[in-house]
Amino acid sequence: MKNQQTSPAYAETTSEEGWLTLVGLSEAGWAGLAEDARAAVLGAEVLFGGARHLAYVPEVDGQVRKAWPSPIQPGLEELMTYAGRPVCVLASGDPFWFGIGATLSRYLPAGAMRSLPGPSAFSLAAARMGWPLQDCHCFSVVARDIDRLRAVLSPGRRLLVLSEDGNSPARVARLLVSAGYGDSQMVALQSMGGASETRCERTASAWGDTAVHKLNTLAIECRSRLAGHGCSRVPGRDENEFTHDGQISKREIRAVILAYLAPRGGEHLWDLGAGSGAVSIEWLLADAANTATAVEVKEKRVAQIMANAQSFGVGHLQCIAGRTPAALSGLVKPDAIFIGGGITEAKLLDLCWQALSAGGRCVASAVTAEGEAALIAARARYGGALVRLAVERSEALGRFTGWRPLRTITLWHARVARPKQADFYSGNPI
Repeated sequence: MKNQQTSPAYAETTSEEGWLTLVGLSEAGWAGLAEDARAAVLGAEVLFGGARHLAYVPEVDGQVRKAWPSPIQPGLEELMTYAGRPVCVLASGDPFWFGIGATLSRYLPAGAMRSLPGPSAFSLAAARMGWPLQDCHCFSVVARDIDRLRAVLSPGRRLLVLSEDGNSPARVARLLVSAGYGDSQMVALQSMGGASETRCERTASAWGDTAVHKLNTLAIECRSRLAGHGCSRVPGRDENEFTHDGQISKREIRAVILAYLAPRGGEHLWDLGAGSGAVSIEWLLADAANTATAVEVKEKRVAQIMANAQSFGVGHLQCIAGRTPAALSGLVKPDAIFIGGGITEAKLLDLCWQALSAGGRCVASAVTAEGEAALIAARARYGGALVRLAVERSEALGRFTGWRPLRTITLWHARVARPKQADFYSGNPI
């Protein structure tokens, strides 16, 4: 916008506290901003934003306007040089929902900035579709692995997806088709809130290479013709769902292993002697914020692990080809460790135990007498408990049914003790 305006007296503090204001814009531009957001824009000495955002707001005499460079890092560094002066940053919609607010929060404490969000793309899309937003699963494929959508596909589920560009819907459609969800209904909602708002609607299988406006959000209703199709929500997934060479924990055993590993949210796992990567993958599927490092000595299995991770939508799994314990050097500190192979290697268990903080969990398995001896020694040294699991599966025996035993597995599991602390209610130590 080119109409010149004079900056009003800036009422906000120009001290280190609250010097930066984030203003969220919709495609309605300046007309869609509330009075406090307009005041923040007009009263800023320095205005940062994308070129598209800057074009939405009026120019102010004496105001410095800065378009973000690509990559953005130099621009963030320049922004910090204005600390203590009234600065406004323009963003799309809600800056703290897949927006620049998350980036700025890594540089600034909450007290240094205030946010005046506009309606998020998710809110607008849900309103256009008539879908309760709390029932939708919201994602972004902007500079993110699109395959992570695989982890949440389920018949009847509604997804809202921020697109990276006009070709993102076609990429999502191909993923849906490959995952057995070609019947899913897709709606590309374009330029929401603006004068040129429009939509493009068809099934994933019919989408083809259709390109839409680069500013679009996808609304997807997942549909599949395959009964019972979709990723299970609990551990113990069928080993036939993984590519493997026989080196995989059986589903009944794996469910117990995950129970002892007790994944929560935002935790990191070491999966040592990962085999097929099934334990790592199930850990990642337990919570979207979890991370994991799988270590496997055989290169062929490393490729299998990454293929399995991609097919389950957890391609962010870190996989390292190497032999323990040497391969542990420099890894992200773990919250839990599973030792599926190499338990008899000298010093491995000691290094793993030392890597865990209070509350960390360690689980190790063995199928040999030597491995079991190492687990017995681990229990004697670190405590915890031993469990022996024997599973039998039914199979045809002529015209009858018999039982086929699987190899017996011994597990050792232990938790690093937490320091004693006062009970909140009684004052007694716990």
